[in-house]
Amino acid sequence: MNAGPAKTPAPPQVLAYDVAAWSSHSATYHPRHIKTNRPADQSSRWSSGSNNQLQHVTLKLDRIAVVQTITFGKYHKVHVCNLKEFKVYGGLSLNNMAELLHAGLRNDTEPETFSLKHKVNDVVFPCQYIKIVPHLAWGPNFNFSIWFVELKGLQQHEFVDKIHWNYVNRNYLDAFECLQNRTQLQLEDPLLTELHSCLVINGDFAAAEEIIQQGYKRNMFSEYVHEYSYKPEWRREGIKCVSIQRVALIYIFGGWDGQKDLSDFWSFNVISKQWTCISLDTRRMNGPGPRSCHKICFDPSSKSIYTMGRYVDPDNRPNVNLDGDFWRYDTVPGRWTKISSSTVLDGGPELIYDHQMIVDTSSQTMYVFGGRAIGPDAAQVSYSGLYSYHIPTNTWRSLRQETPSPNDHNIQLKSRIGHSMLLNPTTRELYIFAGQRNKDYLSDFYVYDIENDQVHEISRDYSKQGGPDAGFTQRATIDPALGEFYVLSGLQKDKNTTQESVKNSFWCYNIKKGKWTRVYYNENTTADYWSKMKDKEPCPRFAHQLVYDSVRRVQYMFGGNPGDPTNLNLRLDDLWELHLLRPNAEDVARRAKFRIRRQQFKEMCAAGNSLEALEFLKTHVSTMVNHADEQESKEFRDMTMLLFNWKKPSSTTTTMASSSSSSGGTSSFQLRSELYELLLDYFPTSMREPKGNLVDLVDLVPL
Repeated sequence: MNAGPAKTPAPPQVLAYDVAAWSSHSATYHPRHIKTNRPADQSSRWSSGSNNQLQHVTLKLDRIAVVQTITFGKYHKVHVCNLKEFKVYGGLSLNNMAELLHAGLRNDTEPETFSLKHKVNDVVFPCQYIKIVPHLAWGPNFNFSIWFVELKGLQQHEFVDKIHWNYVNRNYLDAFECLQNRTQLQLEDPLLTELHSCLVINGDFAAAEEIIQQGYKRNMFSEYVHEYSYKPEWRREGIKCVSIQRVALIYIFGGWDGQKDLSDFWSFNVISKQWTCISLDTRRMNGPGPRSCHKICFDPSSKSIYTMGRYVDPDNRPNVNLDGDFWRYDTVPGRWTKISSSTVLDGGPELIYDHQMIVDTSSQTMYVFGGRAIGPDAAQVSYSGLYSYHIPTNTWRSLRQETPSPNDHNIQLKSRIGHSMLLNPTTRELYIFAGQRNKDYLSDFYVYDIENDQVHEISRDYSKQGGPDAGFTQRATIDPALGEFYVLSGLQKDKNTTQESVKNSFWCYNIKKGKWTRVYYNENTTADYWSKMKDKEPCPRFAHQLVYDSVRRVQYMFGGNPGDPTNLNLRLDDLWELHLLRPNAEDVARRAKFRIRRQQFKEMCAAGNSLEALEFLKTHVSTMVNHADEQESKEFRDMTMLLFNWKKPSSTTTTMASSSSSSGGTSSFQLRSELYELLLDYFPTSMREPKGNLVDLVDLVPL
């Protein structure tokens, strides 16, 4: 059983603070007003004396704490001085603070709560000071106003003091003492020190290769492999249909073919590449009827599939049952069971569509979030909240409602449709992002902490942080073992023009580092281009399906809507595999040895030993080259030119550091040093000396 990260000893509590410093204030609008929440009092606020970028308010906590959230209260009417953009900084001293948040408030009357960064490499850090820096007000050229600020976090004396002790003594005090007292601080791993001595100082290439081999055997290259950019490779599969995944089977149920709702049920074996039609109409198996915009999810422990929800055309609603039915399909006996004829009567959601659902197999709980409710009045817009369903007891529980209570200052999880929701079983968290609410396409990102029943806002707009544009019906999968999730684009809205478009892009999100990487992108949209590419890459689409085989680490994509303006009912039925390729640890070790032998070859050529160098090139360097890689093969072929550029060595004995190589007189010592720096990238950052200036750490320790 995988253990998640250590849980906090108690729920977050309101943190007491005083206003320690401020840039300016207007008239009687003193910053001390932000400690009290009086939304009906127009004078109960801080208002800056200017609207330049130097304005700020700094808060000092009564005690050091791990600050997790900040809540901004607002005036009871829309106000031009509300903060459209701001930053929040935190630290143990006024002179050294880290950025904890970059966000903005909506210009409305509702309080807003934001998660603050409080971890670095999974280690929480405490703060004594919080600094709020306004950047922009909603009204052009207006001063900034803050009406109320509430901080929440962990302030238990023993817990925070222990963090503080480790923070200072393990991270910064040693650096300080090293600089001040010249103590013996180990800045890099002894193995790397030995590599430098063998390679750079002594030119012992065989010993350097042996150290590389040791690194490979000790699994030291895994961090480099995990950080390496993926290379996408699409492969087309035969025929139709897909939706959710098991170890070796993918299932599809129902959908819309452009003309009507379907009730067919299929499975696809990813090993044999064979389709099996379980049923052309599940009603004949005493199962659910035709539907689209529904969701299905799989429980590996019971080998059961669950499905709920469907879209009903407004014209048909007066004539059909609008109760939300709920079904389970047991794959082993091959039997459908109706769990409920009306989930809302059982305490669950109404009949909804375009929602998300997922099973946490360890707790035997299914989570359902979002979706739009189907009611008799199609003009009435109603969204569904976050629900849990405990499978063994057949019990629903409402976790978050669409309309929270007025005094709830926790982070609000706004419902939506066409979004993504993933479960991280390691950390016991739900990741919820993107989708559409009313007419707005979203690019926000929330985490729901299952154990502590808390919502954390990771980003209000991840497109501004290097992520994809706001999207609707994009699809996402997760690999908890790699600490990554993946997003395949859907219908997107450009953040600059707000124009809708359907373009192919695939993204990877590193969960630990909070970093987006675009793996694949193709901006072509013409029919002629995609006609030529039909067997090489899938054409752009939205409302498709994407599942992930975590054993073979292959993405499977099926169908979707190409958004063809000349044929709005056109739907796709193609199936594709997406392989994300990057080197493994063995490839890294081979590449490192190739670099070492290339340097050895250069020095042979520089010494004038052309015949010996040629033999070494054929017998030793060639074996370390991946000749199927065009770039690597070219590097190898280019090395032959060094055989004809050597100069007759001087009769005067020279030292290793001053001997010239064949590359324009650059010393062997310099070339070896550059090679050493390249090889360091293969090793974990914890083994290397810090790249930054250690002097910068000194100020972090309060004196």
